[in-house]
Amino acid sequence: MEWLRRKPHGTLSNRSVTVAALNTEYGVMPAQERLDLTHAQLLVVDIQQKLIPYVRDHADVIFQAVRMIRAAREVDIPVTLTEQYRKGLGPTDPAVLEACGDAPCLEKMAFSACGDEAARERIVSMMRPSVIVVGIETHVCVQQTALDLIAMQMQPFIAVDAVGSRRQLDHEVGLSRMQSAGAVITTVESVIFHLLGKSGTDLFRRVLPLVR
Repeated sequence: MEWLRRKPHGTLSNRSVTVAALNTEYGVMPAQERLDLTHAQLLVVDIQQKLIPYVRDHADVIFQAVRMIRAAREVDIPVTLTEQYRKGLGPTDPAVLEACGDAPCLEKMAFSACGDEAARERIVSMMRPSVIVVGIETHVCVQQTALDLIAMQMQPFIAVDAVGSRRQLDHEVGLSRMQSAGAVITTVESVIFHLLGKSGTDLFRRVLPLVR
């Protein structure tokens, strides 16, 4: 990964070349529309105390985000947490923060998580091109992150029930924009079952309480 750190990030097109080269060099499966435990990671975007109360159905967004985080940790999928301008928007919601455990929390000023160098390097360095995204707001930080991931030749999976905006129209247009660009629009429960693949395993039994 020293090679990655030496590369200038520059424009998204430059970062796209970087990710493609890494995928080739390290034998990482290309971005795809099927999730699996080996190639997935979870990105939790900006679910912060001063903004989340204004998001439509915010209690449901928090509940579903926590559900996704707990499932990810149960199946050993790495989690990354971001916060947008913590001084203004406050820390992450306590329930979300508790669910994330020791996952790194990275403060950013760019709306896109990929626009922050530390967050971008973590996302890329894990060699997991399928990025499950939860958080707020759908039409701002989530959308810009998803579009950047696509430009970096990674595949975002947007858990629609774990993202939200203050206004419904913004939420709907944000989802439509991401889908038209190539993001996979899905739900938390669909993601969890997709990752598990089959029933009857110890892993399935551990995660089952989260989908009952």
